[in-house]
Amino acid sequence: MAAMSNPTVRRRQLGAELRRLRLASGLKSREVAERLMVSQPKISHLENGNRTVSPRDVRDLCALYGVTDQQVIDPLLAMARESGQHGWWNTYGDIPQRVYIALETDATSLHTYAPVLVPDLLQTPAYAHAVIADTIPELTAEQAATRLKVRLRRQHRIYEPARPLRLSVVLDESVLHRVVGSPEIMREQLEHLTALGAESHITVQVLPLTAGAPAGLSGQFSILQSAASPAGTVYVESFGSDLYLEKPAEVEVHAAIFAHLQARSLDPSGTRDAVTDVTKTYVEATSCP
Repeated sequence: MAAMSNPTVRRRQLGAELRRLRLASGLKSREVAERLMVSQPKISHLENGNRTVSPRDVRDLCALYGVTDQQVIDPLLAMARESGQHGWWNTYGDIPQRVYIALETDATSLHTYAPVLVPDLLQTPAYAHAVIADTIPELTAEQAATRLKVRLRRQHRIYEPARPLRLSVVLDESVLHRVVGSPEIMREQLEHLTALGAESHITVQVLPLTAGAPAGLSGQFSILQSAASPAGTVYVESFGSDLYLEKPAEVEVHAAIFAHLQARSLDPSGTRDAVTDVTKTYVEATSCP
């Protein structure tokens, strides 16, 4: 999907622009809701990008905000039409992380700190299957299969020749030693990591256990940047809820933390050696009679 036609991203862009116009008009969301005879939550959902904005919504809001310049209105109408389209992920039904997948699809660069597991985009099918089965055991076989298909489909983004994703990953060393599935699955997964690390647009670094307790050890986070959002968005993943941070100060703090983690990590060459050493232990484990 082209970066500028991603419906979820366009919806978020449009919502931010409508909020800017409302603030410029001096109106509160409650006042807007009263004048348009709609609920206040609808206005909040429109501005947060959590709801599709119709062209009629755009016209009504622009009229209320006193916006009459067609050079301002027409791009908003175009975004409204695009936001009503469906991304590839919609074909899989009601799946989690829909907003994140949209941002990931649109991203030009992605920085991820992974303290527990190999990140989704770098997982082999067998590793991903084991992760899904172990972390969400209540899923039916059909639901688990759907989540696996979505995860593997997301990985296509890494290899898009027209716009390869610049991917930087910091893995805690414990990730290499945590046996997910089986030693055979781990051997395959670590060999896959080594191969990915050789790609020019992918950087994989291991944060050694000897690094102590550097900033960022509180949990996994990702920083996504795109042509539509060069300032970036921070995604903090947690079980049951996801957090998106877009204020410049919040993004800058996480960018500084990630840079600190990179500085404390092994360089790509040292990482390759470390991963190779751990891979050998899995080779030995699988070769024993």
